[in-house]
Amino acid sequence: MLKEGLYFQTQMVVSPGNTAEYIGSGDMAVLATPAMIALMENAAMLAVAPYLPEGSTTVGSSISASHLRPSAVGATVAARAELTKVDGRMLTFRVEAYEAETKIGEGEHVRCIVDREKFLARLGK
Repeated sequence: MLKEGLYFQTQMVVSPGNTAEYIGSGDMAVLATPAMIALMENAAMLAVAPYLPEGSTTVGSSISASHLRPSAVGATVAARAELTKVDGRMLTFRVEAYEAETKIGEGEHVRCIVDREKFLARLGK
């Protein structure tokens, strides 16, 4: 059952392929903000996935995040998402990212519950 307090944490090692320089969001070999945000979204998606009706998934609707500190290639970064509000199909999460004990990012993320088949069917229209 979907309820406030559900959470999930996921992690990754910063690689050359997810640096700002590689992605094009900057010109330095540090964790790209879009890569950090993707990790946050992944944690939110996985926090609620087991509790969704069959055939449903969630899609990102909005995110407001701050990237507070850089992370070098080789660093392990973790993102945690906690469900803070359920409003019908709209799910709001508190998201945070850490390198070891240091917070490197934080924000709020909203996801919408959708029927997978109906959502994909709209692509062709």
